[in-house]
Amino acid sequence: MTEAKAGIVPAGPGTAPRRASMRRKSRETEVVVTLDLDPAEPSARIDSGIGFLDHMLGALAVHSGWALALSCRGDLEVDDHHSAEDCAIALGEALAAALAKGVAAGARPRRFASAYAPLDEALARAVVDLSGRPFCRAELGLQGARLGGLAGENAQHFFWSLAASAKMTLHVDVLAGENAHHRAEAAFKALALAFKEACAVEQKPGQAVDQRSVQALGQRSAGSAGESTKGAVRLEELGDEAAAAAFAGLKGGRDDR
Repeated sequence: MTEAKAGIVPAGPGTAPRRASMRRKSRETEVVVTLDLDPAEPSARIDSGIGFLDHMLGALAVHSGWALALSCRGDLEVDDHHSAEDCAIALGEALAAALAKGVAAGARPRRFASAYAPLDEALARAVVDLSGRPFCRAELGLQGARLGGLAGENAQHFFWSLAASAKMTLHVDVLAGENAHHRAEAAFKALALAFKEACAVEQKPGQAVDQRSVQALGQRSAGSAGESTKGAVRLEELGDEAAAAAFAGLKGGRDDR
């Protein structure tokens, strides 16, 4: 579990223009996430069940300038794939919801951004377009690597799942690096720096709202349920008390695996 800053209080609809709490539940996992794009200071409280992923999400949140709380209970007795994938999906849903709320209030994000991040010998590049059109090209060079409890290919798959659920275009590649930990961390930090710029408010509250942007970012409604190879998947946006209870429930129900 990673905790860059303690004391995040999960909050739901109506408490801030660009804040969202989401719960996603499938046969394999249950994920609860609260994301605030405009906190007083960046913070992260992460418990995905995968230590290395906690480390990466903590870096992503803090360097993006976000306050992020995420908890996941998944089938780690199988492997790390479902937990890593579904954490990315839930985070992407929360990001899309928070951005859509901002746009609806007149706070339009800059949308386009790119960034580089080095970590010692490793160098990564991320390019983001908050377009409403999901696409990802991720080249991290981590196939076959083991990053603590996270398989290298699942670190790469995280980016694909995040881009799909956030409905954004994402290109991320590692340009140099010999150490797998450094390559992965540089990629997450490059994405964080790109997010920080792309999510920054360009259109101030009170100006005309671009309804096309609201629709593009908020096409999937809270409370929707879908069928997949995983069976029924339930996605819902949570209010204050429900989010706090969901976080407490996952913490209390975690298995020591």
